[in-house]
Amino acid sequence: MRKDFIMSAKRGGTSRVLRKLEVSVEEGKYYEAHQMYRTLYFRYMAQNKHAEAIELLYSGASLLLEHEQFGSGADLSILLVEVFQTSKAPVIDENIDRICELFQLIPQQVPERQTFLSNSLSWVHSMKPPGTYISRLHQQLGTILWQEKNFFGARYHLLRSNDGESCGAMLIDNHTQKGLASEVDLFVAQTVLQFLCFNNKSTASVTFFAYTAKHPAIMSGPPFVLPLLNFLWLLLMAVDKGQVTVFTVLCEVYHPSIKRDPTYNMYLDKIGQVFFGVTPPPPQNGPQGMLGSLMRSFLGGEDSDAPDSPLEAEEVD
Repeated sequence: MRKDFIMSAKRGGTSRVLRKLEVSVEEGKYYEAHQMYRTLYFRYMAQNKHAEAIELLYSGASLLLEHEQFGSGADLSILLVEVFQTSKAPVIDENIDRICELFQLIPQQVPERQTFLSNSLSWVHSMKPPGTYISRLHQQLGTILWQEKNFFGARYHLLRSNDGESCGAMLIDNHTQKGLASEVDLFVAQTVLQFLCFNNKSTASVTFFAYTAKHPAIMSGPPFVLPLLNFLWLLLMAVDKGQVTVFTVLCEVYHPSIKRDPTYNMYLDKIGQVFFGVTPPPPQNGPQGMLGSLMRSFLGGEDSDAPDSPLEAEEVD
């Protein structure tokens, strides 16, 4: 498919145009090159030459970003996603890689970066591709943000992937750099519970064991010294076997550990519904009821793969 795509672009003369624009950028004529990219973009779109427009914008955005023309490069990146949306371009590995490569080239402080990311996620979700492609996109985005030490965003995206190894390693990095010693169990607990709420028990398990096996402050286990880690370990086994009685007993026995974070009970309510067929509790009034509504909205929204922004989702995580 990539070969056919490139051949089509070359037949339209795009390769010659790209070379001329590349020379212009290399000579430092950034403004002129940016305007020419935009002019050609509009011309191609008017002629429904979507393949040529994609090749033009991807090449131009990459080149300008590599030359530290971040505003212009981000502008062409956003236009690229618009072409994806207009042409209903398929969500395939090549296009996912393009999105992630440009996202990595745009610095964090550039305001258009978030617009580019949000529009990219909107395009992906609108196409309703197989879940493996969505997972791969989030995995790559999470890894990029982790490398930038943006643990907030990294956690958001890795939580929507199937890469438990990377998620566990990122949580270790996050805790050792920003957490308290007393929070070593809390950093993994929330993520494991959220994976289970998303009905992703395999990645929840991989994340848990990657974290506990490699964290320098967790010396042994299972069983573990910390009660909350033992609870998570036993919970994963109960989920795997569908043992509702064991689930109920675990929640009672480990209540002192669970109540360390008020959101844990809400996650466990959802886990009980997903894996054990437990009837959801009646809605409450007051602050607890409001928090519960936010949590249910967040967890329910993920089922439809809504492209929430990392910050907005983390506010209710």
